[in-house]
Amino acid sequence: MEYSKALFIATQVKEALAPHCERIEIAGSIRRRKPFVKDIEIVAITKPYETGLFESGIATVVNRWEKVKGDLPCKYTQRILPGGIKLDLFFATPGNWGLIFAIRTGSKKFSHEVLGKRWVRRGYKSENGFLWYNGKQILVPEEQDLFTRVGLPLISPDRREVVTQEKPEHKYHN
Repeated sequence: MEYSKALFIATQVKEALAPHCERIEIAGSIRRRKPFVKDIEIVAITKPYETGLFESGIATVVNRWEKVKGDLPCKYTQRILPGGIKLDLFFATPGNWGLIFAIRTGSKKFSHEVLGKRWVRRGYKSENGFLWYNGKQILVPEEQDLFTRVGLPLISPDRREVVTQEKPEHKYHN
């Protein structure tokens, strides 16, 4: 799907979910401004809600969409939006927002090869949606906190790509 159409749909989804959230943002390839988007990724910190017979809050919106995986409450659910595009909805807390938002902005390769490898080299590990150091949970409330911990300046989302280059062919002239 073209970026502008995906952004329009993502913005509508964000607006529908926002009253039920403390914080919500569009992530993924839309945030990176890719020309073509295959799914919509949103990260949210929800207000308290109920599921089941008497659902409330965000569940009243999310459960209207066809479920692919992830029953609320959960850390992640995937839904099919009207029109057929997939929604990947990730739930964060104030203590791990920066980690989840950075990872889910991606790209997948950037999150793994740049962020992940750097935090491992510095002695951190990511487990259950949180960053850990020597058995202690580390709060990462903003993306800047994560980038600082891994020793990088905050990189704008549109530059979070890993471009693999083939080795240049060396030609020698006599």
